[in-house]
Amino acid sequence: MNEALYKPNQLWLHRLYVGFMILMLISYQLICHLFAEDIQINLSEETRTLIRSIFYAVTIILFPLVNLVRHILLRLNQTMPIEEHSSAMSRYLLTTVVTLSLIEAVGLMGLIMFVLGDAYHTLYIFSCLAILGLFLHRPRKTEFLSIVNSMSDANSQEDKER
Repeated sequence: MNEALYKPNQLWLHRLYVGFMILMLISYQLICHLFAEDIQINLSEETRTLIRSIFYAVTIILFPLVNLVRHILLRLNQTMPIEEHSSAMSRYLLTTVVTLSLIEAVGLMGLIMFVLGDAYHTLYIFSCLAILGLFLHRPRKTEFLSIVNSMSDANSQEDKER
């Protein structure tokens, strides 16, 4: 890969989005700790167990599904025709936003379970899983460079054809 095409701060917006997602997870924790008695509904234990089990199943399915979506989006970023207003950074930002937003849903499930009356440990479990997902799908220089290289290769092919 051509490292010369990469500038050190090119992925700052991508990393800012990761920081925003982590800040949202922290805010879930703060809201639940500060307003616990005011926001909890206290559903029956059977109902919460059913909903929690569904959320765990969705989380288990979501992790490999997000990985597949990320892989597909990265390949599309590399193979889509180049448009004038399209850049490698905007393509990769879209991939980052989509995958991290899907992973953030796991943390939101923990907040929902807490509001429904579950204990703090469920909130912590879902938040930790969301942090793990954010780490696994963080912006990577190598992925970005693969998009940049494929776009530069496509541009050079177009120049040769002219």
